[in-house]
Amino acid sequence: MSQTPVIAIVGRPNVGKSTLFNRLTGKRQALVSDLPGLTRDRREGEAELEGHKVIIVDTAGLEEGAPGTIPSRMRQQTEAAMRGADIVLFVIDSRDGVVPADEAFARLVLATGKPAILVANKCEGRRGVDGMYEAFSLGLGDPMPVSAEHGEGLGDLILETAGALGLKPVKSTPRPETQSRAMRVAIVGRPNVGKSTLVNALLGEDRMITGPEPGLTRDAIATDFKWEGREIRVFDTAGLRRKAKVEETAEKLGTSDSIRAIRFAEVVVLVIDAERPLEKQDLTIGDLVATEGRAIIIAINKWDLVADKQKMLKDLRETVSESLSQVQGVALVPISALAERGLDKLMQAVIHAYETWNRRISTPELNRWLHEAMARHAAPSSRGRRVKIRYLTQPSTRPPTIVGFCQRADGMTEDYKRYLINSLRKSFDMHGVPIRFQLRKGDNPFAKDDSPKRTRPVSQRKGSQRKAGSPRQGVSQRQRSR
Repeated sequence: MSQTPVIAIVGRPNVGKSTLFNRLTGKRQALVSDLPGLTRDRREGEAELEGHKVIIVDTAGLEEGAPGTIPSRMRQQTEAAMRGADIVLFVIDSRDGVVPADEAFARLVLATGKPAILVANKCEGRRGVDGMYEAFSLGLGDPMPVSAEHGEGLGDLILETAGALGLKPVKSTPRPETQSRAMRVAIVGRPNVGKSTLVNALLGEDRMITGPEPGLTRDAIATDFKWEGREIRVFDTAGLRRKAKVEETAEKLGTSDSIRAIRFAEVVVLVIDAERPLEKQDLTIGDLVATEGRAIIIAINKWDLVADKQKMLKDLRETVSESLSQVQGVALVPISALAERGLDKLMQAVIHAYETWNRRISTPELNRWLHEAMARHAAPSSRGRRVKIRYLTQPSTRPPTIVGFCQRADGMTEDYKRYLINSLRKSFDMHGVPIRFQLRKGDNPFAKDDSPKRTRPVSQRKGSQRKAGSPRQGVSQRQRSR
């Protein structure tokens, strides 16, 4: 292995290689578009795995082409990248499943003799999870489910890649990947709710322009700081208004940048104004954060201006519980950014949400909980037969994703899924983060074959041979008397 490990990302066009490259490097260096073939040359970027510096190489999509053509030259660049790499990340689009081009290029990867990790990208939906299981046929080992666009499953991929490269953590910690780089926290909300003031309070200096005029912040500004020894990168974003009200080009760009910051963040702090709490736009932003799979905290700013604090807190909890049901138990933290009050509690809530977002539940614990939950409240019936989940596993974190196997997955009601998710939150203290709960048709794939063995006919069983001269079974008494 070279002194600085080199990781090549390869695959056919438009499977998300550049998006994964941007995720791993932490920078938007590579152009990303739905247009296939946008990347033509190799692009290198630095990243950090377990505290070790590595080189990530983004490559062109593998395509067949006549010698001398652009596709042929692009393929030569990709093959050169694989030859110079210490490990190859072979990316497929799990929503499409395995296509013939994937099989052809998987053989090409195997022919290099380089260690390879199979990355099943775009696994954020049920369709993606179903397609992922076709990837076992490629001969590259177990697929790693990720969503490069949404940042899901990257922690597990980083651990797997570092292990394959033999990189040991610089500092021994229970979850080293959470300590190897700064935690990304996005501060979002409507215009003029105090986002920049909050960022200045956290940084301890007037880094952002603040004032009574809405819309002072136009793009997402990233700043690094330490909180009780923990590295944090905070993003101050432009205010998000309803789409119909966004007209100016600068505001459109700022809105796009804010949404991008949400997608690249790990924890999102939604700042609301205590004088105008939880308007429709606040709940729309919260729903966007949950849909993107991010951990969420709600900071109630200007709390010192509230007269009846207990009543408002009670009302806000009820509203959040009803309107953001997909992330039950969101922490509500009263603060005053201008007076710098409540910041300790806010950051403690952020760190707790981040740890919950990264939490992995062991398979035995999950299945013990499943049996208890189904014993308390049985699953509904489908076409006259009880729907039974046979097995649960957690293939990824960030956010926690649970996959269940049952014979009639389409017969499971949404109400029962919500019951299971809420029971899961309560049993494992997973409040304030979205939980992906997906069902697939099939038996437990890891269980031993316990299908009933074929039985021999009665006449062939031991001890069933008829003695000579004895009457045959089934012959009536009248026939024997004859």
